[in-house]
Amino acid sequence: MKRDPATRAPDFYRFARDYLHTYLPTVARRSPNTVEAYRISLECFLHYLADHEHVDRAHVSFDHFDRQHLKGWLAWMVDQQHYAPRTIGLRLIAVKAFLTYSCAEDVTLVALSQAAKAIRAPVAARKPIEYLTEPETRAVLAAFTGRTAKSRRNRMLLILLYDTAARVGEITALTLQDLRLTKPGHVVLTGKGSKRRVVPLTAKTIEHLGVYLAEFHPDMAQLPAARPVFYSLHNGQPTGLSTDTVAAVLTSAATTARRNCRSVPENIHCHMLRKTKAMDLYQQGIPLPIIMRLLGHENVSTTSAFYAFATVDMMRQAVDAATPAIDPPATEQLTEDRLQALYSLR
Repeated sequence: MKRDPATRAPDFYRFARDYLHTYLPTVARRSPNTVEAYRISLECFLHYLADHEHVDRAHVSFDHFDRQHLKGWLAWMVDQQHYAPRTIGLRLIAVKAFLTYSCAEDVTLVALSQAAKAIRAPVAARKPIEYLTEPETRAVLAAFTGRTAKSRRNRMLLILLYDTAARVGEITALTLQDLRLTKPGHVVLTGKGSKRRVVPLTAKTIEHLGVYLAEFHPDMAQLPAARPVFYSLHNGQPTGLSTDTVAAVLTSAATTARRNCRSVPENIHCHMLRKTKAMDLYQQGIPLPIIMRLLGHENVSTTSAFYAFATVDMMRQAVDAATPAIDPPATEQLTEDRLQALYSLR
């Protein structure tokens, strides 16, 4: 029973505990980072109630989740906390999701949840898409000459990071069992929420991988399936790279690349390679639903109906077609809908 024994009203803290500790991790299968983000959002609202409304934390109830308090919370985050619009939007989404869960558990909370759904967060100004030009991409991927084992590892790391359009965490989590070099060559990436997707590899990348695996994973068939593809040795044992290490590898490559291509941006980051691949695919005329499928993107409200036709073979043809310099870039202007979809890629 999630009701206060004295008032018989729904007990906010019992709902919050079950939501964060049971529902999100075990039923919704959310990652620990996502659960933590939702917890922080609820804590933010409680902080507002205590700081601005002078409500003791022990006395917080669902009555405080009405429209008036939620709108006051948004204004507080804007005017006093100076949060970015995107942060405010994420905080509000988390609280709405909690109320949706709560009303499913207790019908008396339905009206509260419905009222919250009508509240809108401030709209963030759209930033230009950050991506590398073809010369910049070539310069970065060629930055490591391969004269040392570490250089060869780093070169393969960046090639695969770009070619798969993977999130950096997906690359660091890659293990030998996730690779398929025989036709049809592909990798299996584990993304947000432990969701897995198949991403085809180009023939050039498969060739590079074959050479890399022969050096760094000899007798691969005899090795543990969970052995990390990219590793460094600690006490003689292969240990997967951290995301910070991958970021440092890319920064080092960019510094070297800038000697031959001065336009390589100073603020380069791993996610920029992901968006670069997305833009390369788009400029080669690849349909946006296939691009979003390749990137494992979930916000596909306008394109989800097209997911069924994005087969692995079609995605492989798309990836092969998007190899830099094969065809001239498309000259068609991006429509607002397509720009919005590309802006939202994560």
